[in-house]
Amino acid sequence: MSHPFIQLIDLYKSFDRNPVLKGVNLSIHQGEITAVIGKSGTGKSVLLKHIIGLLTQDSGDLLIKGESLGDMSKKNRQGFHKEISYMFQDNALFDFLNVYENIALPLTEKRPEPGPDIPEKVNEKMQVLGLEGTEKKYPSQLSGGMRKRVALARALVTDPKAVLFDEPTTGLDPVRRNNIHNMIAEYQRQFGFTAVIVSHDIPEIFEITQHIAMLDNGKIIFEGTTEEILHSHNATIDAFIRGKES
Repeated sequence: MSHPFIQLIDLYKSFDRNPVLKGVNLSIHQGEITAVIGKSGTGKSVLLKHIIGLLTQDSGDLLIKGESLGDMSKKNRQGFHKEISYMFQDNALFDFLNVYENIALPLTEKRPEPGPDIPEKVNEKMQVLGLEGTEKKYPSQLSGGMRKRVALARALVTDPKAVLFDEPTTGLDPVRRNNIHNMIAEYQRQFGFTAVIVSHDIPEIFEITQHIAMLDNGKIIFEGTTEEILHSHNATIDAFIRGKES
């Protein structure tokens, strides 16, 4: 039996003695879209930041294909983190860089000199995401939906094995939320990356996910399929889902 691509085991994290993650267990399978849902302030974004390497757990373990991240050599750990992209909630585009420069940033920031492959990679992602003709525009000149596309193009330009999305539809109206969900699903199928999405969009997010986890009070209280969560008899889960639908 193959190991999950990413596995969190009994993960704990506190800030100023305030526990946020209280023994999180979660399996993320390669090639799937996993949604992490739950009330605001339950630690969903904190969970993502452990996977990307922005935070380190107080205790517990994080496994990559069955191997503990802590047991890996520094080179292999860095290699794993290079294979993951992170799409921030507010897009995190740089206002002083144009669209082309924003998308190219992951390919240029750690290179002493730009490589000849960069224009090809950037132009390919711009074409796939329908951004042709916006190369010299700045984020302030784009609509909210277009800025999301630029952020996604930047996340995909390194051809990552996994992309983490931190509430990618925040601040968008229902039509644009639906467009972003469809865009993520379409490009996940096209490029084959593993996706982890922190979301409050119930029930819309259920339409594109193969795997769902619910975080509540610092722990994963459900992990399974859309059908399973919709038929759950857990009162906390039912109240959250029905409340969001209402």
